[in-house]
Amino acid sequence: MANGQWYPPEWPERIRALAEGTLTPVVPKRAATVILLKDTDGTPVVHMLRRRASMAFAGGAYAYPGGGVDPRDDERHIRWAGPTRAWWADRLGVDEAGAQAVVCAAVRETYEEAGVLLAGPTADSVVGDTTGEDWEADRAAVAARDLSFAEFLERRGLVLRSDLLGVWTRWITPEFEPRRYDTWFFVAALPKGQRTRNASTEADRTVWIRPRDAADAYDKGELLMMPPTIATLRQLVPYASAAEALAAAPGRDMTAVLARARLEDGEIVLSWPGHDEFTKHIPTGRTPA
Repeated sequence: MANGQWYPPEWPERIRALAEGTLTPVVPKRAATVILLKDTDGTPVVHMLRRRASMAFAGGAYAYPGGGVDPRDDERHIRWAGPTRAWWADRLGVDEAGAQAVVCAAVRETYEEAGVLLAGPTADSVVGDTTGEDWEADRAAVAARDLSFAEFLERRGLVLRSDLLGVWTRWITPEFEPRRYDTWFFVAALPKGQRTRNASTEADRTVWIRPRDAADAYDKGELLMMPPTIATLRQLVPYASAAEALAAAPGRDMTAVLARARLEDGEIVLSWPGHDEFTKHIPTGRTPA
């Protein structure tokens, strides 16, 4: 492996089955992930977690906090600050209920996995401290899905701060994967007074790292990542601050990136439109090089 690009060993077999018409793609579930940024020594750094090596999917890979949408967050009315649900629906390419649920998922997963909460008691404030036994009890209940995020916000009397998020890109899991997600990647700045912690049961390590340093480590094969992760890191390299990256988010192209696989001249060609660095030529019967 020349770099840290991660591929499941079963992909070649599934790609062949898809090409031969013997594999029916599953419908992707909606998901959200958040690239949390802060400025350190005059440069932005990004919060990343390393998935436990024991994880069946992408074990040992570096990623961002994220997870699936909770359908319970579609309809329930919540206190909301920032762009309207209609604005988010247009930006995300979904209906208004779906937009609320996707944004809720982004804020919820950041809270679940990093202990950072993009919400406050008023439309122009943010919770300053989410530590303590009562907060942890609520966080654990949300993580276990015993409590929906909308219910959590209502219980705490909090306003969801959608204005603290910028949607950055959208990736859809390839059609040959058994578990598929339609994932929106967001950027957000670490709120003043809050700090990250490893609250995820799926991660064994968390780091704050400059996007360029993370990308360089990937290129050397030192950090394992999936294509969406390294792609977003490379996109963030030019920005001089977290605020600058957030300001750029509204102008980002939100055309979904979906990997394609085809049989050509006795080999499988795997590619992601617009991301040539991930193209793989896989000889029939062999795993990716």
